[in-house]
Amino acid sequence: RSGQYTMNHEHLKRSPDGAAFDRSGSQDSLDELSMDAYWKELENIHETRGNNHEERVVVKEPDEGELEEEWLKEAGLSNLFAESCGESQDSVVLLSTLTRTQRAAVEKRVETVTQTMRKKNKQHHIPDVRDIFRLQNDSKGKVCDGSELSAGTSESKSKAQDGAKAGEEKSPVEDVPSSDTDINLEISFAEQAANLKDLPGGKICRGGAGDTLLPNYRVPKDKTGTTRIGDLAPQDMKKVYSLALIELTALYDILGTEFKQQKAVKIKTKDSGLFGVPLSVLLEQDQKKVPGTKIPLIFQKLITHIEEATLETEGLLRIPGAATRIKSLCQELEAKFYDGTFNWEHVKQHDAASLLKLFIRELPQPLLTVQYLKAFQDVQNLPTRKQQLQALNLLVLLLPEANRDTLKVLLEFLQRVIDHRDKNKMTLKNVAMVMAPNLFTFQAFPSKAIEQKEFVMAAGTANVMRFMIQYQTLLWTIPKFIVNQVRKQNAESQKKEKKDKAMKKLLKKMAYDREKHERQEKTPTD
Repeated sequence: RSGQYTMNHEHLKRSPDGAAFDRSGSQDSLDELSMDAYWKELENIHETRGNNHEERVVVKEPDEGELEEEWLKEAGLSNLFAESCGESQDSVVLLSTLTRTQRAAVEKRVETVTQTMRKKNKQHHIPDVRDIFRLQNDSKGKVCDGSELSAGTSESKSKAQDGAKAGEEKSPVEDVPSSDTDINLEISFAEQAANLKDLPGGKICRGGAGDTLLPNYRVPKDKTGTTRIGDLAPQDMKKVYSLALIELTALYDILGTEFKQQKAVKIKTKDSGLFGVPLSVLLEQDQKKVPGTKIPLIFQKLITHIEEATLETEGLLRIPGAATRIKSLCQELEAKFYDGTFNWEHVKQHDAASLLKLFIRELPQPLLTVQYLKAFQDVQNLPTRKQQLQALNLLVLLLPEANRDTLKVLLEFLQRVIDHRDKNKMTLKNVAMVMAPNLFTFQAFPSKAIEQKEFVMAAGTANVMRFMIQYQTLLWTIPKFIVNQVRKQNAESQKKEKKDKAMKKLLKKMAYDREKHERQEKTPTD
């Protein structure tokens, strides 16, 4: 066994019930050569790992209500069930900006936590979120639906929007009429899905199973520019994270797909070295060498070494290096990389490519994170390609900065490999097939249940990989409706700050006047 998959070669060729695998039933029909590349890559992973691969992380199955409780914490709404419960200003402001479907997602989780706590006889006070929304609606009018803003909010200018204009040319933005290939970033994705279900007929149909060409999705030109990851200040990205989590959950709820965050329980991790080291530890030690670096130095060097040879090498990424040689190179790199004595001239291109994939696989927690790896896998189950792309956009926003930056560099490199497909024979489909096992294979997940769906999963995760490569520019765009919600939160917070300052000034003046009056009363009169 290797990670999630059974490595018996005959088993790989046939489905669990013994019948030949019918590729025509998968979301995209995948040619046999590509599928063979997928299974061959799994065999190479197995050979590289060997029999002594040490399990470093296990995934904890959450208890009843624990999943929802953790979700509320991640969404910044922990005060709704904590012992020191109170309607904090941040939570009230966040709740006031939510759309109809986002509110429904929050209410559903709060209700689950409430019922669980009652069963456990906990005495926490759980406020009814619907009451909070009701009060806000009564006092402020209609709650933001993702497409409307108050006049004050729409007039406010954010630093992020200004920064985004500089990167507008890099985005796939075209001034064209609305069509099926346009990605609407102004209205909540979950609201779009809900509106589609509300239409006569009410069904969302999948794309054709035989269509292997991906649509040319694009974002219609916006006069205010496009906001990309990196344009926002860190405090605003925290708000984006909360809103993206709520929006993704709402989208999965509307589409009837279960959204479960996994939780990693650490067993053993290395605190130094190159392979099998957490990204955070790697970056900490790398930043001592190169201050400000955001990508592990070994990761950058491997990509550079591959490109210095040529990207036209046939079978690049697909043809593996010898397992014994890869193991030897790993040991030598661990000993000599940081002191600069490692001789890169002796590293063959295919070996460097194998080391790059090994680095990704050996991360103690997957590049897509334990928390969201299953959600990335489940993207394949969403009804339409446009909704799959929307979900991936939100998932990228949820990744930790180090994971997201490293993933971006990887996807950009893979696209450069694909750009030379006429020479290296590595098409988008082939690259996706080879790389999918490296990103989606994680030894901590239980393999027994996954084996039953491994063929569908093989095609599905490869398709998710294709999406991430093909639409990477779109995936690093922050939807406008989320930017608007962040802007509204900032405007509301500024209003509160002004009120607080005015109140403090008034209280200070009242205290001064009181002290002055008391001093006058104590002063003896002639």
